[in-house]
Amino acid sequence: MKISTPQLAAAEDALAHILPMTQPADAVLSRYFRAHPGLGQHDRAFIAETVFGVLRRRYGLEHHTGAATPRRLLLAYLNRIEGVSLRQLEPLIGRDDAQWAAAIKSRPDSTPPFNVAAELPQWLAAMLAAELPEDEILALGRALQQPAPLDLRVNSLLTTRDEVLARLASDGIAAHPTPYSPLGIRLGAKPALNRHPLFTSGKIEVQDEGSQLLCYLLAPKRREMVADFCAGTGGKTLALGALMQSLGRLYAFDVSESRLNKLKPRLKRSGLSNVHPQLLANENDIRVKRLGGKIDRVLIDAPCSGFGTLRRNPDLKWRQRESDIAELSAKQRAILTVAAALLKPGGRLVYATCSFLRAENQDVVTAFLAAHPRFALLPANQVLAQQHIALDTGTYLQLTPQVHGTDGFFAAVMEKQS
Repeated sequence: MKISTPQLAAAEDALAHILPMTQPADAVLSRYFRAHPGLGQHDRAFIAETVFGVLRRRYGLEHHTGAATPRRLLLAYLNRIEGVSLRQLEPLIGRDDAQWAAAIKSRPDSTPPFNVAAELPQWLAAMLAAELPEDEILALGRALQQPAPLDLRVNSLLTTRDEVLARLASDGIAAHPTPYSPLGIRLGAKPALNRHPLFTSGKIEVQDEGSQLLCYLLAPKRREMVADFCAGTGGKTLALGALMQSLGRLYAFDVSESRLNKLKPRLKRSGLSNVHPQLLANENDIRVKRLGGKIDRVLIDAPCSGFGTLRRNPDLKWRQRESDIAELSAKQRAILTVAAALLKPGGRLVYATCSFLRAENQDVVTAFLAAHPRFALLPANQVLAQQHIALDTGTYLQLTPQVHGTDGFFAAVMEKQS
């Protein structure tokens, strides 16, 4: 790895802006890049990869080295994790830092506490220990320390997966089909695709394979009325619309105008004509109540801790607190109850999170089913099998990076009885 002094200084500066953890790291880094337009593509890639690498390994770096400043965390990461030798680093750093790095290099490793080995906050490791064996927690933690791959979803309205794979190969971009999603593609690297003809023509969208599978659980049909209740920027909305072949009516509900605004250019590229974005004041908005009992299928990708996305958003380990989980669980139960009222008899409901915590997942579903006897749980493995997707995680869909290569997702499929 070749590193220049300006690159190292910029990475240190960017990390210093992020470490207070008052805002999402990706948003802080985006602002940093906008404020420094002179940084080239290679510089930005180095800064982003290094900064996020530090965040993924911060607990271990601090434990083994005692490093607390952005500069020394950065040096420890480059030396210990990326394997950049002290000989390579010495011309880039001062004498004090060089002596510190040499002393750290010669210091024997000590056995870290369990949560440090798993790179998780102590409270989160303890919460997981009540649900999982230690070896599974460690395997999960180690998988979350790795960068996530770049997954694409092929827009079946405009092309096929084979055609996209052939085009990527002709452009020298390594790619292969994802193991589960029929329309998924996993890239071997992370090329800039925002100007690639496949992207600008709407033939591909960036979407994790786990997120794609949620749409197959909902399995919307042509000419149905469908609601994506927490649509966000619309990744799953677009996938659902394609599964419906742009026939029927698909509502994209969200309480954030900025998120829905990001859906608009994606929707324009997609070729879909059945999507209807709807900005809600809250989950009890009158526009939701007017549709009560009229919707065939509802997807709820509920607001959650996001811990299943720690490969992409490692800063969540410091921005989320244990007290947040109880608040999120209450919010999730309220949203699930309101969204369920949209369904007509015989309708299908999918509740999902990108979390691996029982409090946000099974406990929410169990409480809902106990309070709503007209709803019955459908085995997720059987729903996927009906669509020829060979993935069996049991009654619930439970995806983890160490087993499935996806973000950590949970989903429950329910049906409203006639």
